[in-house]
Amino acid sequence: MRAAVADRPGPLHEVVTVQTVPEPGAPGPTELTVRMTATTANPSDAVTVSGAYPSRTTFPLVPGFEGVGVVEDVGRDVPGLTRDLVGRRVLPLGGPGCWQQRRTVDHSWCVPVPADLDDRTACFSYINPLTASLMVSRYCRNARSVAVTAATSAIAGHLAELLTEQFSLRPVGLVRGTPGSTVADPDRWAEVISTADPDWRSRLRSSAPGDTQGPDVILDCIGGPLGNDLVDALAPGGTLVLYGLLSGTPLAVDCFDGRGGTRVEMFRLRDTVHSAPRRDLPGLFAPVFDLQRRGLLHTPVSAATGLDGLPGLLASGVGVGSGRGKILIDPWV
Repeated sequence: MRAAVADRPGPLHEVVTVQTVPEPGAPGPTELTVRMTATTANPSDAVTVSGAYPSRTTFPLVPGFEGVGVVEDVGRDVPGLTRDLVGRRVLPLGGPGCWQQRRTVDHSWCVPVPADLDDRTACFSYINPLTASLMVSRYCRNARSVAVTAATSAIAGHLAELLTEQFSLRPVGLVRGTPGSTVADPDRWAEVISTADPDWRSRLRSSAPGDTQGPDVILDCIGGPLGNDLVDALAPGGTLVLYGLLSGTPLAVDCFDGRGGTRVEMFRLRDTVHSAPRRDLPGLFAPVFDLQRRGLLHTPVSAATGLDGLPGLLASGVGVGSGRGKILIDPWV
C-alpha cells in the first residue's frame, strides 16, 4: 500500500516521502483495521516530525493526527457493539498514522462518525473544532468579554463562531498586521486590533464593554513575549488560556504571578483526550458533530491532493497552520 513517511526528524517538506509499504496485516485482538478515506495536515504533524517529542516519537513515522476512514476488519477480542462498526466510518485517534491507505488502531481510540456528515466535514472534526468547543465551554461560559490572538487563523474563526452562536458574544481579535491577512466573517468580531499599532495594549484594555477593565478571557496560541502584555490587559480576576506556542517561546515566569487576581491556564488537547476514559471519547465529539450539522465548525480546503502530491504541497507551505484553509488528502488518488 502507499503511505507518506518521515524517515527522520526534520521539516515536513524535507523528510516526508511517499513510499510503498507493507499492508498492516490482520488486526490485533483489540484492534480495528481502518481504510482511510480522507486525511489532512496540521501544525501538530510538523511539530511531531520535527523531533520535538523524542520520548514518544520513533522514526520512520507515518504522520497524520486527523482523518476519517471505514472499518474493514476487527480483532477477535473487540467488544460486540464495536464489532458492529464494520463498514462504518470512524475517526482514528490516539496518535499519528493517517497519511496511509490503511492503519490498525485499538478499538477504544475509534470514534464513530454520524452517517449524515460527509468525509470532507468529518475529516476536520478533531484538532481545531474539538479544541474550540472544549475551550469555549470550559473558560468562556460566564465571560463578558473575550479576546483571541492570531485572529486570522482557522481555529480563531471557529472560536468566533462558537462565542457568537452560543453566548451572543463577539470577541476582540488580535492580529500581527500581516498584509493581506483578514479575519473570516468580520461580523463575528467586535473589533480587530493589530499588535503593530503602538497603542494596541490600551485599545485591548478599553475594548471590554461598560466599566470592565479589559477582557475576562484571552485565548492565546502564540505565547512568548506577548504573554506579559496579555496578562496586563486582562480584567481583574481574568484568565489567559494558552493553547499553542506559535512563537516557539514559552510564556515568561512573570505571567504566572497572579497580578490583579489573574491566572494562566494551559490547554492541551492531547492531555484532555488522553486523560479521558476511552468510553467518553464519543461524548466529547457529540457537540462538535451537532454544530457541524448546523453548518458551523466547517474547515475551508485550500488544496486537495492524493498522497503523491502531498510532498509538493508541504514544500509550498499551503494549508499547514494557514488561515486560508487546510489540505484535503485522498489516500487512494
